[in-house]
Amino acid sequence: MKQVVQMPGHELGHELKAQELQRAFDAFNQVSLALTQSYQGLQGRVESLTAELAVANGELRRQYEEKEALSERLALLLKALPAGVVVLDSAARVSEANAAATEMFAQALIGESWPLLAQAALVAAEAPDEWQLGVRRLAIAESPLDSAGGRILLIHDVTAAHALKAELERNQRLVAMGEMAASLAHQLRTPLATALLYSANLAQPELADAARRRFADKATAQLKRLERLIQEVLLFARGESIGRDTTPARQLLSEAAQTVEPLFLEKGIAFRIVGDAVETVITGSRKALVGALVNLLENALQACITVGEVGQPGAMAERAEVSLGADLAAGQLRIAVRDTGAGIAPEIQARVFEPFFTTSGQGTGLGLAIALGVVRAHGGAMTVHSVPGEGSEFVIMLPVALATEQVSLRS
Repeated sequence: MKQVVQMPGHELGHELKAQELQRAFDAFNQVSLALTQSYQGLQGRVESLTAELAVANGELRRQYEEKEALSERLALLLKALPAGVVVLDSAARVSEANAAATEMFAQALIGESWPLLAQAALVAAEAPDEWQLGVRRLAIAESPLDSAGGRILLIHDVTAAHALKAELERNQRLVAMGEMAASLAHQLRTPLATALLYSANLAQPELADAARRRFADKATAQLKRLERLIQEVLLFARGESIGRDTTPARQLLSEAAQTVEPLFLEKGIAFRIVGDAVETVITGSRKALVGALVNLLENALQACITVGEVGQPGAMAERAEVSLGADLAAGQLRIAVRDTGAGIAPEIQARVFEPFFTTSGQGTGLGLAIALGVVRAHGGAMTVHSVPGEGSEFVIMLPVALATEQVSLRS
C-alpha cells in the first residue's frame, strides 16, 4: 500500500504562488513580444509612409515649380502681347489687365467697372464687334471665363488694318472702273445720242403736238437713264456705309415690295412674299439693304420679261413669277429672291457680280455689284443658283445678332 506524504500548508501556498507568478511572467513575455513585433511593424510602416511622403512632397514641389514657371511665362506673354487682355469678375469689374489694354485706354483699369468704362470711352463702329476709342479702332472679342460669371476680353487695335482695308477696297473699285471705262463710255454715249436725236426732232416747226410730246417723253426717259447710270457709278465708286439702324426683316421686305410692285403690275408678272422670319431684327443701313433688294427684284423682273420676249410665246403670262422670302438658317437671316425667268448659263454665273457686266441692253451692269457690296458691308454673303430654262435664285445671308453682341460689351 502506497504511502501519501502530505506537505505542510505554508509550503503548498508558496508553490501555488510560484506557479501563478510563472504564468504571469509567461503572459507578460508574450504581450511584450507582441508589442515588440507591433512596434517593429509600426516602425517599418512609418518608414514606408515617410518615404512615400517624401516622394509626394517632391512631386508637389515639382508641380509647384512648373506652375510657377508657367505663371511667369504667361505673365511675360501677357506683358509682351500687342493685344489688350482684360479680365472681368462676376460683377463686371476689371480684375486683371495687361499693359497693352492699359495703354489703349490711357488709364489704370484694375478695379474699374467695365460697363461704365465702356460707356464713357467706347463708341460703336458700323462694323460688328468694332468700337471707336478716340482715333483708335478696336475689335473686342468676349469669352466666358468660369462658372462664377467672369469674362475675358481680347482687344485688338485694328486701326491700321481698317485703314488698309478701306484703301484696298477703294483701289479695287478704281481699278474696276478704269478697266471698264470703255464700256461706261459706250453706255453713256448711247442714251445721250438718243436723247439728242429726240431733242433735235423737237425743234421741227411742223411737228404735231402728239409727236412732240412723244419725242419729249422719249428724250426725258433717256436722260433719266443717264442720271441713274451716273448715280450708280458714283455709288459704286464711293462705297457703302452701313449705318446703325435696327430694322425687322418684315420692314425691309415690305419697303422693297412697295417699291417694285407697280413695275410688276405694269408688266403683268406675279409677285409674292414668302417665309416665316419677318420678325428677325438686323443691324445696319435700312436704306442700303432695301436698295440691294430692289436691285435683285428688278433683275428678276427683267429675267421674266426676257422669257416672254424671246422664243416662248405666252410663257411669261403663264408662268412668270418672282418671290421674295426670308427665313432663319444656321443662325442667320436668309433672304431669297427667286424668279421663273430664263435662268443664267453656267459660264455667265461666275461674272454676274462683276461691275459693268450685263446681258441686258438697258442695264448698267452695276446693280448686282452694288447689292453685293452692301451685303458684304453688313458682314453677309450673296450667292446665286440658276438652271437655264428654270429660273434663278439669289440668296443673301445676313448675321442677326449684331445688336445683341455689341450691347453685351456695355452690360
